[in-house]
Amino acid sequence: MKKIKIIVVAAFLSVTFFTSYAQQDAQYTQYMYNTISVNPAYAGSRGVLSIMGLHRSQWVGLDGAPRTQTLTFNTPIGGNERVGLGLSIVNDQIGPTDETYFDIDFSYTLPTSETGKLSLGIKAGGHLLNVDFQKLSQFNSNDALFENNIDNKFSPNVGVGVYYHTDKFYVGLSAPNLLETDHFDESTTTSSSDAVSFLAEERINYYLIAGHVFDLSDTVKFKPAVLSKLVFGAPLQVDVSANFLLYDRLTLGAAYRWSAALSGTIGFQISDSLMIGFAYDRETTELGQSQFNDGSYEVFLRFELFKKYNRMLTPRFF
Repeated sequence: MKKIKIIVVAAFLSVTFFTSYAQQDAQYTQYMYNTISVNPAYAGSRGVLSIMGLHRSQWVGLDGAPRTQTLTFNTPIGGNERVGLGLSIVNDQIGPTDETYFDIDFSYTLPTSETGKLSLGIKAGGHLLNVDFQKLSQFNSNDALFENNIDNKFSPNVGVGVYYHTDKFYVGLSAPNLLETDHFDESTTTSSSDAVSFLAEERINYYLIAGHVFDLSDTVKFKPAVLSKLVFGAPLQVDVSANFLLYDRLTLGAAYRWSAALSGTIGFQISDSLMIGFAYDRETTELGQSQFNDGSYEVFLRFELFKKYNRMLTPRFF
């Protein structure tokens, strides 16, 4: 277990100190239900008030492993289906760090055909970073670098996105954080050297998301989907998934994160307004073979408020 702790701390240090270039956004398996977190143009696209909460525990069993809580809200404004408004709050914890993101999303939609719609979106907000160095197993307890914690370090955020969809198809491209913020710790700067001056350096994350719904029968729908995330300084991440919607109620699926993990997903439409979903990931890397890694778990709950005249005849698959 001691070796595992050392590995987690070493990984944290390599990502967080000495001007890191691989800082990434929170990771999701059920991204198809959480599009608003990565693309502001999605706001209001479902045509109803939609509220979703999600919790993810990654690499369960490893000390300091990532944990993420997400709360999102999005809706058309004032009955105008062209204007959408969204709100996202994300808390991301890993090791001694705790980072909270809060963003407001705005979208404007242009009809392109009888069924096609093109939405343009912008995101604005910020995030707060906390680092508790006392949670680290320090090799040198007198190291000046770890004397002062980081408390509520604020960084602004601006993002953009474009999202096109019909009744059966969608594709989106976005960059939810355009500001490459340096998290600076003034207490570590000395007159002789400033080599160790940045706690973390945010990099732009680019997202491409797409999916298509196929009606296999009156009771079965099939939706393949893909999400690709690119951040310079880190490997390209590609998630592919396949979901089946049975009788407009039960969703069963599987996903593969390229060279990283296999996942199983299940969702149930409890009522017209309420849906619950669960996902389990198993690493395909050497980390997945560790006796201290029980995989990753993700659960979400979505509530949607309908008006009598716009109640969906069948659940939207995206």
